[in-house]
Order: sequence, then structure tokens, then C-alpha cells
Amino acid sequence: MKLELFNNEATKIWKRISDSEERTAELLQLEIDVYKKLLIFFQIGESCYLIFNFQLVHFDFISEEVKTLLGYNRQEFSADHIIQNIHPDDRAWFLNCQETSGQFLFSLSPQTQMKYKLRIDYRIKKQSGEYIRVMHQAVVIQNDDDGKIIRCLIVLTDISHLKKDGKPVMSYIGMDGEPSYLDVDVKNHFREESNLLSKREKEILYLLAEGKPSKQIADILYISKHTVDTHRKNLLRKTGSASTVELINKTIRDGLV
Repeated sequence: MKLELFNNEATKIWKRISDSEERTAELLQLEIDVYKKLLIFFQIGESCYLIFNFQLVHFDFISEEVKTLLGYNRQEFSADHIIQNIHPDDRAWFLNCQETSGQFLFSLSPQTQMKYKLRIDYRIKKQSGEYIRVMHQAVVIQNDDDGKIIRCLIVLTDISHLKKDGKPVMSYIGMDGEPSYLDVDVKNHFREESNLLSKREKEILYLLAEGKPSKQIADILYISKHTVDTHRKNLLRKTGSASTVELINKTIRDGLV
């Protein structure tokens, strides 16, 4: 999945999760129950923890251990560093996890939301350029009366020594007597870039997305209009689209280009 699309979709999901009438921007005071949650998160291995503000799409707090884990000073680290450095092949997975877990949390009462820990894993690039696999654990620490999430506590732990490859997994870990859900079926809202289409078909798809008609596309690519129309029919067939409009809509959703 291309970085610009990944960035835009991640921001939209986070803002939707935090669509709250409560607009407090000041840093949340960490109370005793938050420190208890920190103990629950403790992992053997290199870890750092962060407080993410969904409304402002930035970290309110970053622990110093981010330097050891990812190579960044806490003063320079931001949400953009995570978005930009998640492995390209894991970006759709990350977005699907955000979307699916958001729907799960919205189905719970505000009080119950805080009794669940989201756990996923993905690959992320360190400042040195090396990719590591991290376990990403998150728990809600502030929401409003409608269950809109404002802040969550995140712990990132290097698990490269435990899991070098294999498909990533998402789980909801229940606390205070709540049931846990392991290896959750992640809804496929976003897909990785597909090799279904040929290079020429992708070129035509780009131009169609820009609103260009077949004759103009033919002139740009130095091919006949008949060839363009043949490619368009193949695009509809391969993607299962009934119209050009549906085809273009699938372009972003399914990562076809």
C-alpha cells in the first residue's frame, strides 16, 4: 500500500474513533489505575510506551526507551514516524486492525472499553534502516460518555527474537474478568497492492481515475482507442466491476494501483 494513501486512511480512522464532543487538549494526568495498566503491559525485551491522542493525532507522551527500541530521540518522535516506517506489506494489515478494533470497542460500554487490551504485531523500520517486528499493545485510558475514544496507552515491544516471520495476529485481551478473543478475524477493509493487473492496465486505470476518456488515453499512450476499450473491458472483468465508476472506487479500496 502506498504511503500517502496509508497516511490518509490511518488519520481518518483515528479521527473517526475519537469523534467526541469533549475537546480537552491538555495532557491527561496519569492516575494510579494507569500505572497499574503499565504493569499489565510489562514485557521482557526492549519496549517503549506512548500516550496517543486520537483527536489531535499525536502522542501526548513518549517514553525515553523509544531511543533504544527504534533509534529516535523522544523529542523528535511522532505519529508520522510510525506511519512512515511500517513495512509496506503490513500497512493494509495495520489499517484493517485499526478499523476492526475500532468497531469492536464501539460495541462496548465506555467502562468495558477500558477493560480490553488490543494486541497486534507488525514490522517497523528503525532509524538505522533495519526492520524489526514489534508487538503493539493498546488500552483505552480516556473516553467520553458516548464511548468515543480520546486517549490510549500504547506499548511497543521488539519481538523479532520470538517471531521472525509468519502472518501477523490481532487479539483482544480481556481484563477484570472480561473474556479474551485470540487471533481475531480481521475485516478486510483494505488490501495490499495487487499484481492482478498488468502494467498497461494500471496506466489506463490511473488515467481513467483522472477522468480522461478512451480517445485521450489512446493519444497519451500512443495506442489505438480499440486497444484502450479492450483493456477497459478486461479491467471490469478482472475486478468484478459493473461500471467505470465502480472500477475507480475499487482502485483506492483494493489497492489496485
